[in-house]
Amino acid sequence: MAPPAETNQESEIVTWKAPPLDLSDMPPTLFAALIKAQREHGGATKILQDQDESALSFTALVQAAYAIGAQLKKITDKREAVGVLLPTCAPAMMVFFGLQSAGRIPAILNFLAGASKVRAACGLAHVKTVVTSRRFSSTAKLEHLVSSLKGDVDFVYLEDLKNEVSLFHKINAGIKSRLTFLNQPGAKPDDAAVILFTSGTTGLPKGVALSHANLLANIAQCRAHIPFNPDWVFFNVLPVFHAFGLTGGALLPILGGIKTVLYPSPLDRERVPAMIRKTGANVLIATDTFARLYARTARENALRGLNYAVLGGERITETTMNLFAEKSSAVLIQGYGATECSPVVCVNNPDRNKPETVGQLLPGMEACLAPVPGIKAGALLSVRGPNVMLGYLEPDGDGIKYRRPDEWFDTGDLAAIDAEGYVTINGRISRFARIGAEMVSLTAVEDHANSCWPDGNHAAVALSEEGDREIIVLVTDQKDAQRMDLLAWAQNRDISNLEIPQRIITIRRVPILPTGKPDYFKIQKIIERRFDKVAFRTRHAKGASGAERKVRST
Repeated sequence: MAPPAETNQESEIVTWKAPPLDLSDMPPTLFAALIKAQREHGGATKILQDQDESALSFTALVQAAYAIGAQLKKITDKREAVGVLLPTCAPAMMVFFGLQSAGRIPAILNFLAGASKVRAACGLAHVKTVVTSRRFSSTAKLEHLVSSLKGDVDFVYLEDLKNEVSLFHKINAGIKSRLTFLNQPGAKPDDAAVILFTSGTTGLPKGVALSHANLLANIAQCRAHIPFNPDWVFFNVLPVFHAFGLTGGALLPILGGIKTVLYPSPLDRERVPAMIRKTGANVLIATDTFARLYARTARENALRGLNYAVLGGERITETTMNLFAEKSSAVLIQGYGATECSPVVCVNNPDRNKPETVGQLLPGMEACLAPVPGIKAGALLSVRGPNVMLGYLEPDGDGIKYRRPDEWFDTGDLAAIDAEGYVTINGRISRFARIGAEMVSLTAVEDHANSCWPDGNHAAVALSEEGDREIIVLVTDQKDAQRMDLLAWAQNRDISNLEIPQRIITIRRVPILPTGKPDYFKIQKIIERRFDKVAFRTRHAKGASGAERKVRST
């Protein structure tokens, strides 16, 4: 059923309101939700597994959380933000819930962002202590990162924590896990539960503070929107420093009594399909880029057991749909969200799956569409609901810039909502170039390249040349990519020549983020090296008009 829409005739602003959501029985905190799940589904239920293939039960997870929390409690202060520098694995969730049990706030760091951005993130969240692992640091070759940060933060290693856990600590943790009603952290629903950082592809990251109520509301919204089967097994390849990886791939299944398999390397194209088959997973949490990678390399019937592939972060391409049709009977489900929204805003329902859309608004959500002068492809999307963040960390302050509950969050994305309430995302307002008198979507340019050359990865950027004239440049790893071929492809489909890049640069591999999106920051550097005396233009959405920043090439 479509949510009701209201239109302001004077401003042409349209607002949509999804059905209400009852949150009266929602636990107050994430740790309370873990204890509730343990009680409802049984302590012996296997709930968490990683690449080491040893599955943890609820009881083992809760005991590990108490043991780790007790150790970290000794060296940190109440409500302190503690850095977490770990991959998508079971120990990461032990540390996450361990900090929750101790009343500390996990600040999950993007270990692939580089030393300068990780240092900036630590400074923004006032992180003094970072939990990591020697094994992970060595395997991921992060020694330089750790070394460069040692003057700013103290590192605590999981291997050392394990050695410090005595028999007494284990017994104490076991007792606490059975008397959980006496061992609840003193946090409140509106206290910060986690700090995540925006990807910062074109600048320094922002710190996003999400409360216990934000995350638990988003999980409740997803459950109200989609009937989850307790016998499902999730397989999550997205990093836990990414909101979708944390909420959709870890917290949602764990707190719902559904086993989840966490895999640390989404680029492991050979082993991921094999692990999906071996673990009996039937729900894949990934992005279009990664799902396409697995479908190409999957052997035999590795993906046949999948029922659903829930893909976020980018649009599902026709290539991915075709590959999955060959290798699996899984239904591809597209959704949309933002870190600031915990992250899910809308998602398709398996029984009401409308291709080319990101589904309907989750219960309890409201959306506002405001027209943008000069842009015909949709309107600027703002949202509000119980899952929208507490606020951003103050860059020059000592806390969080709190949002009012009735305040709209400007997503910076252009969207359209049809009569049935299905949302279509047309790209970010910052991802448009002015070609002549027209505003052209860079996302559309990338979509055309993906359709023309489905085996390659592509990223479109805007360059401003002398006289402030803009051109579109496509960076691709398609070896034989020629503009004339893309032009011919477009003409056969009545696509405007304005949506064809003026120049194409071929490189060995297009840089992508751990979330599967193009790494425009690195692509910027490639562009700067290839072109002299031009400026690469990066936009950051600021309201309906956006703000622009030019970075001069050397």
